[in-house]
Amino acid sequence: LFEAAKGLNAKALVTGHYIITQGYDHNRQMYRAKDSEKDQSYFLFKTTKEQLEFLRFPLGAFKKSEIRSFAKEIGLSVSDKPDSQDICFVPNGDYASVIKKIKPNSLKKGNIKDLDGKVLGVHNGIIHYTIGQRKGIGVSNEEPLYVLEINPDKNEIIVGSKKFLIKKEIKLKNLNLLAKNEEFNNNIFVKVRSTGKLLNANIKIEKDKAKVNLLEDEYGISPGQACVFYSKNSEGYKVLGGGWIYK
Repeated sequence: LFEAAKGLNAKALVTGHYIITQGYDHNRQMYRAKDSEKDQSYFLFKTTKEQLEFLRFPLGAFKKSEIRSFAKEIGLSVSDKPDSQDICFVPNGDYASVIKKIKPNSLKKGNIKDLDGKVLGVHNGIIHYTIGQRKGIGVSNEEPLYVLEINPDKNEIIVGSKKFLIKKEIKLKNLNLLAKNEEFNNNIFVKVRSTGKLLNANIKIEKDKAKVNLLEDEYGISPGQACVFYSKNSEGYKVLGGGWIYK
């Protein structure tokens, strides 16, 4: 859409995402939306500075309920459409059935092990599991077990007690930075999942990679998730960029 709008010599591309941008031309900056429950800055951290200059996000300064009221006033049929809670092309949230069609070999049985390497059971495919999962693991134990690690090379699931889910250090790659390096010298906030809270952290940037040290406990951090950076000022929570967790 960005390229198509440029090709039409448009002055801007307007989207319905819930974020706020401030500033002009080469100094546009991204902030969290007014409606923190609908804020989409976590998903848009890969937006480039060039794109930010061209994009406009008029909904970010409003609550979702206010936008619904406006839509109802002008007679839009989608004014009372339920919020989408999942990926639109996944029927009933059943990810496994979609992946099975795309890649049947991904539903291969494998071992469920504890941290000592003891086999506790058998799984029906690692796609059924996610880091931090407690229910539906398929093995019983005196204390609750959580998915600690997913090893695709060995087709194994590693489980254990909740305390082993706590992480203090995260390594990121493929960074997109929207702020100057000096803005990372202070303690900032990070978010490691779309529904997660903002966590106090400090960050060391090294070219296209970063090391994040969390200053508070967080559970269930998984490779493949995004880690997004924020700082707080009088305007709100400013998005500094982010990267993809690989370790």
